[in-house]
Amino acid sequence: MAELERIGVSLDRDLLSMFDRLITRQGYRSRSEAIRDLVRRQLSDERLRQPKARAVAAVFLVYDHHATKLTKSLIDLQHTHTVGTSLHVVSSLHIHLDEHDCLEVIVLRGCIGEIRKMAESIISMKGVKLGRVNVVATEAET
Repeated sequence: MAELERIGVSLDRDLLSMFDRLITRQGYRSRSEAIRDLVRRQLSDERLRQPKARAVAAVFLVYDHHATKLTKSLIDLQHTHTVGTSLHVVSSLHIHLDEHDCLEVIVLRGCIGEIRKMAESIISMKGVKLGRVNVVATEAET
């Protein structure tokens, strides 16, 4: 385990009170845990601004499975980005929402620039009704 260092943080009373209510709702056991998570999130967000930073992403798609050629295009895309390429499709999950719509979650691993480019091309495919991307940096800055 890493060596811990103690620091002091000065906050005005109202801000601290709002922070305490927030972390209580979120289930934190201490201010230190919440502050550590905030720092990690900010450092991760900073790494994600670098196009060559390594990351993983989940691309969420809602689409009509009757859309011409969309399902085949999604499958073909996933098979062309397996191990051996710089951008990997790690996994996918397909869920039938109703008689027309499906949810597809495609997990990507690679450089953030390549992930964003592929995610945008997937979301913009004809037949996709709604798409979102959630990206997390996977390497710490040294």
